[in-house]
Amino acid sequence: MRVLSPWLQRPASVQLVLGVLFIALPLLSRYTLGWSHPFGYLSDLAIGSLLLWLALRSRLLLGIPLALIWVVLNQGTVELVSAVGRMPEPADLHYLTDAQFLSHSTQGGGLTHPWLAGASIAAALAFLILLGARPQVRKPSAAWLLAPLALLTAHAAFQYRSPSEADQWVQFNLPHKWLAEGISVAQLGVDDWMTRGQPNSPPDISGLTRLDMDGTPLLAEPGRARNVLIITLEGIPGAYLDASRRAIGSSYQDDLMPRLSAWAERGMLTSDYVLHAHQTIRGLYAMLCGDYDKLASGTPKGIELLGNAERAAQCLPAQLRDNGFSTHFLQGAGLRFMAKDQIMPRMGFDKTLGRDWFRNTPYLDFAWGMDDKAYFEGALSYVDGLRKQKAPWMLTLLTVGTHQPYSAPDDYLARHASAKQAAIAYLDDAIGDFLDALQERGVLDDTLVVVTSDESHGIENVRLASAWGFNLMLAPEQAQLPSLKNGVYGHIDLTASVLDYLALPLPASIAGRSMLRDYSHGRQIISYTNGLLREHDGRGTLTECNFQQVCRRYASPGFIAEQAEYLGRVSGKPARQVSLRAELLDRSLSDGQGNQLLQFASNERIRLRATPGDDWADNLIGAQYLELPKGTQTRVTLKINALKMSEAGATLRLKTKEFDRDVLINVPEIPRLKKGRPVELSFTFDNLDTRKAFSFHLTGEGKGSIEIADFSVETRPMETEMLAATLEGEAEETTQ
Repeated sequence: MRVLSPWLQRPASVQLVLGVLFIALPLLSRYTLGWSHPFGYLSDLAIGSLLLWLALRSRLLLGIPLALIWVVLNQGTVELVSAVGRMPEPADLHYLTDAQFLSHSTQGGGLTHPWLAGASIAAALAFLILLGARPQVRKPSAAWLLAPLALLTAHAAFQYRSPSEADQWVQFNLPHKWLAEGISVAQLGVDDWMTRGQPNSPPDISGLTRLDMDGTPLLAEPGRARNVLIITLEGIPGAYLDASRRAIGSSYQDDLMPRLSAWAERGMLTSDYVLHAHQTIRGLYAMLCGDYDKLASGTPKGIELLGNAERAAQCLPAQLRDNGFSTHFLQGAGLRFMAKDQIMPRMGFDKTLGRDWFRNTPYLDFAWGMDDKAYFEGALSYVDGLRKQKAPWMLTLLTVGTHQPYSAPDDYLARHASAKQAAIAYLDDAIGDFLDALQERGVLDDTLVVVTSDESHGIENVRLASAWGFNLMLAPEQAQLPSLKNGVYGHIDLTASVLDYLALPLPASIAGRSMLRDYSHGRQIISYTNGLLREHDGRGTLTECNFQQVCRRYASPGFIAEQAEYLGRVSGKPARQVSLRAELLDRSLSDGQGNQLLQFASNERIRLRATPGDDWADNLIGAQYLELPKGTQTRVTLKINALKMSEAGATLRLKTKEFDRDVLINVPEIPRLKKGRPVELSFTFDNLDTRKAFSFHLTGEGKGSIEIADFSVETRPMETEMLAATLEGEAEETTQ
């Protein structure tokens, strides 16, 4: 150390180490990861040189937190993009600094790019060693700040003149993305202030909410199938099907699902098929209720459905149940997360079953639930049971093996480049075996089978992959149906299509078109994935609004396309109208005033753990990812009964989280639960700012079982006087 001491104290040593950390490593990782793009290199140089200037300018005091934050954000971004094919939105920063999230996301496979983490940590440690040696530091002048500012200006100018359709992470690093979004929000605020007082009529959304059955039927008579089977594959994009790739001339050629691709040649495949959002519960809602889910990160409409029985009765399962079908939902994971144990029955399923239903032994130990091979073997036995009953049936299946961190046996892992690809191949064999078995049993002769996915986990460098879905219909009348269905469709059309096939009445409240009809004109359709709001006008123009709320127009006959001609930017009122239409669609189940009453109690028998459990895996209630509007007050009412309990009783804990991180709310301690002495609790808290991705986590430990009789979350606008007093009180506490 004494030999190195003179070098460690030199100014150049600090500049070299910080240069490696803030500039050289990001540039090297961008090249190594295949994210090479002039905009991306500009972004890394601009932000890296800005952080270097800040660290040196502050006499290195700011360097320590900057270095640590930089390492966490870069590693977290790389892992998230590798896992789910999207760049974090600003709100996702909570995830990237959460050790629990990062550890769970990489469960079973470790970090996707450990070399980057190792190099970054080594550079940060070298910087800390330098600080201990008390190096001489030359404070850069303010003029050096012109370099990063010039680079940021060049990036913005090139973005304006020659916009790229490359993925966000290819063009931006995360801090730059965050900075650009903040500037755009400020600009919109100024625009709104400048135009206040001017007439502003609400935008027209009739083209997006219309139930359009004006097309020419593909079948002259109602479909012959008496049953309906909907198979939902977790996260699978349309690009994995060969016929979908050929339909748009896609340059993506990885043949990850050859068996499903072969089945797609035997049915009717809709390739220009739009997925409207991320998250399973949002995809299920759009599919089964004929309505767009939130085109943002607000409370999923499936949860809002719990307080809207009238709209729930219009969903596909409820409609089929009212027409004599027995309706069933079977998934491979547990049901409580995201309240599917409540939402699916509300939609009209007679039976809603999850991981606990399966009695067959899984082939893999997977945190989320049943591996895909074991899942489909269990599902096949369920179909066998349904076929013994006299009534027609509807069954919706949901897999889980291709959910991060992905599930696959060792021999699949050995044959593929990543755990993700291995899991996809494992699913392909599982669904292939399942469809083969259905054919052998004659199920396809009297059942309409629909194969689709809940969402897309995306594919790097494939245009619109995050919104690219597929719909494969296997009907007894296949000879009368085309092998490739032309036109733009999406999850919003599934309910109308099934009801149209069965020639059943269609509720006026649902939207969409029927894939069993040909249309002579285009249609409006909208999607929000990977932080991009995209709207097709049905007349050959796709408008895409990014995280900066900058909109660009493209000439595109359909929605999903390999490439599209750039027509120019959209600004001002026309750009604002796109987001306003999305906001209006988001309110289809709410009154827009912040009033919300949600009930999450299921009255089911729940066996407790004997030891403390995980906040997620052992959560007893499904109240996750809620949005509580600004200026509202939320009241939580809880009642729990002990059905069977030891003398020691049970300990219950209620936590609250935002973006999966603990937040402090005045949640009172829950009294110890004893048999014959129910626990009843009620408390309120104020929402002075909008709470997003807000979750309740109720866990319990003890010997026995309980019943949750009440867990209601009621949110109402605060009275003006109450809100003013609360804000004043908070201001006084801040100044003290």
